[in-house]
Amino acid sequence: MLIGIIGKPNVGKSSFFYALTMIEVPIENRPFVTIKPNYGIAYVRVEDVGKYFNVRSNPRTGFIKGNYRFVPVEVIDVAGLVPDAHLGKGLGNKFLDDLRQAEGFIVVVDAVGATDNNGNFVGINSFSPINDIDFLLKELDYWIFNILKLNLEKELRKIKFEKLKLSEEISKIVSGLSINKEDVKKVLEKLKIDDYFYDLDDNLIFQIARELRETKKFVIAANRVDINIEIAKNNIKELKKRYENVIATSALSEIILKRLEKEGKIEYVYGTNDIKIKSELSEKEKKALEIIKQVMDEFGSTGVQQALEHLVFNLLNYIPVFPVGEKLQDKEGRILPDCFLVKRGTKVIELAEKIHSDLAKNFVKAIEIKSKSFVGKEYELNPYDVIQIISSK
Repeated sequence: MLIGIIGKPNVGKSSFFYALTMIEVPIENRPFVTIKPNYGIAYVRVEDVGKYFNVRSNPRTGFIKGNYRFVPVEVIDVAGLVPDAHLGKGLGNKFLDDLRQAEGFIVVVDAVGATDNNGNFVGINSFSPINDIDFLLKELDYWIFNILKLNLEKELRKIKFEKLKLSEEISKIVSGLSINKEDVKKVLEKLKIDDYFYDLDDNLIFQIARELRETKKFVIAANRVDINIEIAKNNIKELKKRYENVIATSALSEIILKRLEKEGKIEYVYGTNDIKIKSELSEKEKKALEIIKQVMDEFGSTGVQQALEHLVFNLLNYIPVFPVGEKLQDKEGRILPDCFLVKRGTKVIELAEKIHSDLAKNFVKAIEIKSKSFVGKEYELNPYDVIQIISSK
């Protein structure tokens, strides 16, 4: 799974990436700091199922913190987009090609409205963050449109001559954008385009592109709420009138908390508002924590974990499942070593395939350990299932 972090320049995208991954990247108060895309690993929280068995899990990947198990997810931060990037403005939209495999997006916007379309500072509450979303979605529309148009122009003569299904040919073109065949079929049905209709002009291709873009899931991270909470609240209220899945975030607050936690000065479980002071803090650190506490009192958390987890679990419909060997252990003796994030509706045999093709090939049966139930290969996995797969080899 790959999650893309996108937005216009100078709204805290790289800070957001840093807050999720703690990978240091250039962060400055100016446009176009990010040129090359940044890749990293973030983590989503799931409950530690070890509690069901009175054991503590020992993850192969990720880690345990508090009552949570943190499971890795890949993220990518690309260069900021400006209006008319598809026409070459700013740095153009060539960086969108780095997002081809992204299943969903975190769209970072300036919650206090201090930056214009090009990412220049214009003063707090001088610019509506709604504009951040409107032009960005338009650029994504044109990105998909250009991919469709280029490829259809190349293949349309062949498609018409061989009377190929339009849905299948478009599906091939957009498969690299993590858009599936079912989504393409639904879009063509919605636009009342027959599978054997080939007279596609630019207007119709753009309509298809826009509808395909709408199949992509995204959350809006209304960032920088720490700068001015009241202005941020008002702007977020307006954003929510236009868009769903708006989450107040302070990437800077999350970075500060993780740094202090790494230095051993505080205890902090990512995504919560529970902070415990462990050692003496400087006056600067105390002042920073006071501001962070105000953010948390108002919004419940820094919002960084919530934005990622809302996208992964609620919009992309992933669930955690735990494949195990005998006695909940792997060959190295690690207890509950693995947590897989799979799409809701995934079957046991598909989980077996993800683990190893031979396990699926030689599948006999599986046991859901918590309920002590035998299940077959067509069993649909539920969140937090602990599954032992038994094979003939």
